[in-house]
Formats: sequence, structure tokens, C-alpha cells
Amino acid sequence: MNESIRYEAANQSRGLAIDAVKTCKSGHLGLPLGSAEIGASLFSGGLQFDPSDPNWLNRDRFILSAGHGSMFLYAWLHLAGYDLPIDQLKQFRVLHSKTPGHPEFSETPGVEATTGPLGQGIGNAVGYALSGKKLASRFNTETHTIFDHHVLALMGDGCFQEGVAREAISFAGHNQLDNLILIYDYNEVTLDAMADQTQSEDTAAFFSAQGWEVQTIDGHSIEAVDQAVDQAKAKDNGKPKIILAKTIIAKGIPEVAGTAKGHGEGGAQFAEASKQGLGLPNSEFYVSESVKTFFSEQAKAKSETKRAWDKHYQEWKSANPELAKALENQSSDYSFESLSQVIPEFPADKANVATRASGGVVYNALANAFPEILTGSADLFGSTKNYITAGDDFSPSNWDGRNIWFGIREHAMGAICNGIAYDGIFKISGATFTVFADYLRPAIRLAALAHLPVTYIFTHDSVGVGEDGPTHQPVETVSGLRVIPNLDVIRPGDAEEVAGAFIAALSRTTGPTALILSRQGVETASKLSAQERREGVQKGGYIAHQESADLELIIMATGSELPLAIQAAKEIGTGVRVVSMPCFERFERQSENDKAMILPPSCTNRIAIEAGVSNTWGRYLGLSGRAICIDRFGLSAPGSTVMKELGITVEQIKSVASDLI
Repeated sequence: MNESIRYEAANQSRGLAIDAVKTCKSGHLGLPLGSAEIGASLFSGGLQFDPSDPNWLNRDRFILSAGHGSMFLYAWLHLAGYDLPIDQLKQFRVLHSKTPGHPEFSETPGVEATTGPLGQGIGNAVGYALSGKKLASRFNTETHTIFDHHVLALMGDGCFQEGVAREAISFAGHNQLDNLILIYDYNEVTLDAMADQTQSEDTAAFFSAQGWEVQTIDGHSIEAVDQAVDQAKAKDNGKPKIILAKTIIAKGIPEVAGTAKGHGEGGAQFAEASKQGLGLPNSEFYVSESVKTFFSEQAKAKSETKRAWDKHYQEWKSANPELAKALENQSSDYSFESLSQVIPEFPADKANVATRASGGVVYNALANAFPEILTGSADLFGSTKNYITAGDDFSPSNWDGRNIWFGIREHAMGAICNGIAYDGIFKISGATFTVFADYLRPAIRLAALAHLPVTYIFTHDSVGVGEDGPTHQPVETVSGLRVIPNLDVIRPGDAEEVAGAFIAALSRTTGPTALILSRQGVETASKLSAQERREGVQKGGYIAHQESADLELIIMATGSELPLAIQAAKEIGTGVRVVSMPCFERFERQSENDKAMILPPSCTNRIAIEAGVSNTWGRYLGLSGRAICIDRFGLSAPGSTVMKELGITVEQIKSVASDLI
């Protein structure tokens, strides 16, 4: 391989980053300049990919965890031949371009994950690696290896310091994900100061203690990067790999190189002199013909490798038609009808069952029918009830296991679930108590932003938790989740609504869903059929109890408060309607006419009851309505006692109703 051309390409990638940041007057130069030789190594040889088919199943997955250095990725995707023309680099950070400020999944060919919040990309890479292990275990045969790819991520000191990264690193080491390679842009600089201002540990020793294989190299030697990546790929030794690549931040701009000032756009003011020092012409967004030719030839070679794999894949497909069907038709049967028919109806007279328990029954029925369903829990399988009883445990001795033991690592669980969802083959869920949702909230937000179909199973949903007291009673959490755009939050009110909730989550392809399930028992109060209640959840809101006279009052409820609302309605009178509102977000996606059929604007006498804060109910209550909610922290006592003490009762509904009508 022509080494001089690769070093020439590294400098030209620096020039592209300098010009892009200078043009838009914002961005981060430090990583694109400091890691240029790493990019030259990876995109000219170290990575297995085909730029003409960015979604090739057996490509190496590359994630820029340090997403602020996005011009690194955009420059190399352009040079490597992806559908990212030079005009898009000139539109860096411009509205509706394919080169946003941080990499965004599905916006730019070759971007495998939405990154930027530091450390998340490491968790995503671990999720990709877990998915890769499962793909190889499930679909490779003795005569055909169709999955043998690796997952690589480029990280920095900022990623390393984030707690989510530490959790994910520990998980990967424990689970021996030896198809995972992290490359650490080891420049020992953070945004504000040199890294020794805030960290002093022995990084190599840290990774070694976590069960990782460690290499330390000169990050500005393309040959050293080549050798390190080749060595990491060659070893299936039960250890994920970390390459500590010592680099100089903002290399090529002497005025800021090696300092915290090199992190952002400050170096762009020295663009002309720095490009001259790099041996680049003064013209902007320059790429030489020799570099273009080199990468064009590389792209052809990589496409040939992909075509050889395609032939091998067709041979595997012919020999294994059932496996091929399972791989190629993952989402074909995820309609309401196909999901609902595998869930048995619950006895109408079965009383006082927690929705977490109903959830366990529902999820196992679905998992038995759909083998691509995976689940995990943050050390709470016994409480969250989502363990797949016929699924075995995911472990180094059984990559095909379907139950993932995340340990007490909620934030990494969220980021790892995102990585599995990015890979697009398996249906993943992660579970913990509702009050701990905030431990993984940044990962939930990114799942919503990237439109990932992740399911979160959050149990112990309210003050009904009882004796554990206010530290474990999530009065504000459900409303806090409802304000995240593109996140469906479903709090079902009985076993059949639980079935509808899981159907809604698993059939959704455009974003994540949070299922909010109870520890306390919930009575089955609605007289509607199982099918009607399941369908009602798909709409987000439906009439659970119909008035038999002129409509005087609407009571809205979710979760364990739904039976209270129905009981109160029966006692108040015949002009009372109860609307179950398990999911505000789904309800808002209905037409205005359909919503008005459920909540007619003419009826302004409205009550909302929920064992949580009241602030997300305003849009449905209007100016005349009343909320029976809990705008304070809870109490330590039996759940029923706490509910009564805080006014979540039939009597309170009747009292408020008498004021309204």
C-alpha cells in the first residue's frame, strides 16, 4: 500500500476539517486534526465496509463516540467514497445538510449511531458488539460463516470520564466481547484544561483490570495503527481490545496544538498558515487527484470483498432457508393482529394482579413466538418480571441467550440497548424500577432522537410501592418521561391493557416506548372485551366506561387508578364517562375528530386521577377541570395507606365530582 498517499490523505482530511469549521465559524478541530492518521488507517484498510452499500450486514461497525469531532467522520466518509459529496462538507452545520454538528443516525450514510453526549457511543459500541456475537451464534453454521465483523469506536478523554462509559466498559469486559475494539484518542486534553486537571489514574491498568487487552501506540503512525487494529482483530481471546493511541490534539495548527485551546474552533483563525504548514494549497476543501484515485481504487476493492461475501451468503441462504427467513423477515409479523393472537386472554374475574406480573405473562408469550425478542434487567429480573423463561442467559458460554444481566448499570443498559437497536436485527428491552429511569434518561433521549424501537420496562410505578418510601416512589418520573419528544409512555390500567401496551411497543418502528407497570395489585374493572381494551391502548385513550345518560362528567385515569375511576363513576351517576388514558403520545397522534369523540369539547367538567404529579394533565383538563394527583413526595407506609393518605381514592373522586356537578 502506498504509505505516502495515506499520509497525504491524512493531511488533506485536516484541511477539510479546517475549512469546514472556518466556513461555519463553529465546530471542533481538535479530534479531526489529532486523529487524522487513525482515520487514514481505518478507512483505507482497517475497516471492512463497502461505501456503495452502507448497510451491508457483515460490515465493521465504526462509531465516533467523541461525536463533537464530527468533521473527522465526515471527511473520511467523503474520501472513502460514501454518498457524501464535497458540497455537503461545505455545508457543515448548515440547516438540512447531511453534515450536522454531531453525527446523526440515518441522516448521513456511514453514520452508525447518533453521538455527541460523551460516553454514549461506547455504550452503543458494546450493544453493537453484543448483537454481533448473537448474530454469529444464531446464524453461522459449520460450513458458512456469514457474520465475523468487528465493532470499532473512537473515544477521547471526555468519553472515558463519563460514568456511562465506565459501566459499559465493565459490562463488555465481564461478558468477554472480544469483537469490540476501542481506539482512545489519547491526547490527555479535555475542553477546559489538560486532562491531569481532572484525572490521574493509570488508564492502561484500568482497562486491564476490567478484562480488556491493552495496546499503547503512536497515534500519528499509520503503520502502528494498522498493526494494532490487525492484532486486535486477529485475537478471539475473550477480551475486548483498547488501543491507546497517543496523539497531539489539533496537530497541524502550532498555535493551539497540544493544548485545551485546540479543542474547539479557535484554531480556525490560523487556517491559512496551518494549511501551508501541512503542505496544502490555499484553495478551500482541497483533495488531490492522487488521493481521489487511491480511495476510488480502495472502494472498488472493498466492493469486490462485499461481492464475494454476497456469493457466500447466497450459498448459506440456499443451505439454510429457515435461518435465512428468520434473518431477512425480522419485522414482517409485528402487526397488532399477529402479536395479539399469541397473547392469551386474561380471566375477567382475576382480581388484584400487579401489572408487572401481567407483563411477565404477556412478554413471555410474545418471546415464545418471536425468537428475535431479547430482554435485560439492571439486577432486577425478580422484580421487573421480564425474564424470558425459555430464553437462557446471554453469556460468553452462550451467546445465543436472550436474557441479558446488565448488573446495576442502568445508564449503560440504556446505551447498550440503543446499540442493539441500531444494529436493527433484534427487538430489545431493558428493565428497572420507574424511579431509576433518570439514571438512563440521556440514553432514552438519544433513542427518541434517533427513532430507535427500544422498549423500557419500568415497574414500581408510583407511591403504591409503599414501605420503601419517597426515595423509591416516582411521583414525578412518569410526567418527566412524557415530556421527551418521540417517546411513547404507556401506563396500563389492567392485564389486557398491559397486553395492548406490549403490542404497541413491539410494533412501533419509529421510536422507543416506556411501559410503566405497577407493583401493587390492580383490579379488572372495565366491562369491555379484551380485544377492545388492547385496541384502546393503540389509540392512547378510549372510553373504558360509557355513560348511559346525558354526559355530565368525564373522569380520566391511568394505571392502578383506572379501577378507582370506574368504581367512582358507577357511584356518582349515569352521566359519567371514564376515559382510560394509558398513553398521551398515542392519543395525540389521533385525528382531532377521533380525539373529540373520546373527549368532547362540550364537556368541560373533567377530573384526572393519577398517583403522580399533575402538570402533564393540563391539556386535557382545560380551565374548568380538576386534577387528583400527588404534587409532593410520598410517604413510607403500606401502599394502600399511602394512596389513602394522599387522596388517591374513590371518595376523593366523588368529592371533587360533587363540586363540579
